Amino acid sequence: MTVLQRGVAAALAAASAFAGVVTGQRPLRPGDPLPGITPVEFEEFRLGLDDFLEVETAGEGLGPAFNGTSCAGCHNVPAIGGVSPVAEVRAAIRRADGTSVPAVESGETLFHLFSVPNHSCQPVIPPQATVVARRVPIPLFGGGLVEAIPDEAIRALEDPLDLDRDGISGRAAIVADLATGEARVGRFGWKAQHPTLLAFGADAYRNEMGITNELFPKELAVGIAAEQMRVCDPIPDPEDVREPGTGRRGIDNFESFMRFLAPLDRAPMDETARTGERLFTAIGCAACHVPVMTTGPGSNPLFNRRPVPLFSDLLLHDVGTGDGIPQAAAEPGEIRTPALWGLRFRRPLLHDGSASTVEEAILRHAGEAARSRRDFGRLDDPGRAALLAFLGRL
Repeated sequence: MTVLQRGVAAALAAASAFAGVVTGQRPLRPGDPLPGITPVEFEEFRLGLDDFLEVETAGEGLGPAFNGTSCAGCHNVPAIGGVSPVAEVRAAIRRADGTSVPAVESGETLFHLFSVPNHSCQPVIPPQATVVARRVPIPLFGGGLVEAIPDEAIRALEDPLDLDRDGISGRAAIVADLATGEARVGRFGWKAQHPTLLAFGADAYRNEMGITNELFPKELAVGIAAEQMRVCDPIPDPEDVREPGTGRRGIDNFESFMRFLAPLDRAPMDETARTGERLFTAIGCAACHVPVMTTGPGSNPLFNRRPVPLFSDLLLHDVGTGDGIPQAAAEPGEIRTPALWGLRFRRPLLHDGSASTVEEAILRHAGEAARSRRDFGRLDDPGRAALLAFLGRL
């Protein structure tokens, strides 16, 4: 079954299952909307799912440079909104002092994999680049709950100077909310470069598919001169226009789909997994992979003071797995703590997909996570098996 076929099947399943989800008559399945969603919210969710599945063309604004032709092409395992092994490519220059800077004057680090014919607007990694990194997609399940966590709740977990001397010095990524201009805590993306789902989706629409929009109105094709860009892409910017009748844009529909997409349930726990959960905390993993955060107060009961069992502090850390690319508020070696909910459905692992197993990913940790990695290595065989069994339930 192709990605598109799986997507259509998911859309039909979502529509037919609405009543069951809302009334709690069956357990959540990957790709379901949040329980308790209203009919109006479900229609917004469905419109967003439709746009996630849509395959874009050059006539609709695709390109001139791009990485994929639909959102679902990169977010489809175990359902639409999930992951895939598709990776984007970024490049930078590592200086003699160990710091990194973008490889081009514009400050961009993304180099697209594809371009529209005749391919005269195909970005090429410049020869001066000494760092080439890949990033795989991040799962989107439960995104609306993550967005509803207050900035101050994330900042309360910061310890940038490691004042408690535990070796962990996470810090919040303070970035601009492109829709309001306000400084916010970033929480979406490998570098926590976006504070909201609207900005996250708009960024992907332009960066991954080349479709400009209200938040990102300029084309991105690194190294391509403006006059050549006009030849490759004659469609006026922004290409994401409001739909007649609804007034909605594609980025609004993406936001709705991600906001109302339910998180993945944890698999049933046995005694071995419960032992592993205790070990997870005992060896310090929970210091960064915080098991539960809570949404703030709000008028929508879907997001009002709800527990969010995401297993992340949403902070930037240097745990030895960084990609060497500076972005937004993040230093080259920093990565936002990946959320572990839904981990059992996720392969490959780490930001670049270079780890094939959970154990391999753990053993790659260093820096702020060196103590936890060391203590993991000191576990006896039953202890290690128990911890991995716990992670296998997430």
